[in-house]
Amino acid sequence: MEPVTEAVSRPAGGAVSPWIDGYLGYRLEGFEPGMHTGMPSHQLTFIISLGGPVEIARMPGDRQAPGAFQAFVSGLHAGPAEILHDGNQYGISIDLTPLGARALFGVPAGELASQVVDLDELLGPGARSLPDRLASLPTWSERFDVIEGVIDRAVRRRRVVEAPPEVREAFRRIVASGGSIEIGRLAAEVGWSRRHLGERFREEVGLPPKVTGRVVRFHHVKRLLGSGRPGLAEIAAVCGYADQAHLTREFRELAGRTPTAWLAEELPSVQDTEALEVAG
Repeated sequence: MEPVTEAVSRPAGGAVSPWIDGYLGYRLEGFEPGMHTGMPSHQLTFIISLGGPVEIARMPGDRQAPGAFQAFVSGLHAGPAEILHDGNQYGISIDLTPLGARALFGVPAGELASQVVDLDELLGPGARSLPDRLASLPTWSERFDVIEGVIDRAVRRRRVVEAPPEVREAFRRIVASGGSIEIGRLAAEVGWSRRHLGERFREEVGLPPKVTGRVVRFHHVKRLLGSGRPGLAEIAAVCGYADQAHLTREFRELAGRTPTAWLAEELPSVQDTEALEVAG
């Protein structure tokens, strides 16, 4: 039987849209069991599995023991995580910005960096029934509606204390620049010293500004690689690397493998919608 690859996405709406970029429902079946690489991203990893628990074998920095999670949130990290799979993945991924951690969970994203936290620890015991509730619904649209309602109520329950405007602007500009903006210049333009910006940014986002820029640029490279366009040398030029060798070194450091080795992975990643047949 041929492997099954299904993915459906929808942008976030209403009151949650400042914090949530969108939702991705995915179902991958019939692939060879193995180890999946959890790639660095400038968004938090927010997964609700509708099948079996997600088995996290290792997080970057070895900050926590291996474990299995039905619904979880993971903070930003600058290295590859290792996730065991049996060839099947079925669930929903929520694109949550680091600055949305305060609004939704009441904690800065820095407290979640390089670790995985059960969703019920962040949203309360009521979150434990969410995977079963979602799995019982017949359509992705209905599931997205339920998730959006849960997130909306969680945000409304909290008295949102946003990150300082300087941090919000710095994060926005790093992402908008594709990770290429010079951090000293950025600090001067938001009116803080480079050191102060680095400290406050890491508290709120989970990584220092320079490392966040590297992760954003890596994300751009990964999107271009997943699209099948263009070659590595051209991608290096487009994304601001000195040359193809520079791109390959950075990619290996962040992903634990070369771009060519990553492209040869048999199982698509739920983080990489370009590798899936996504329907809106």
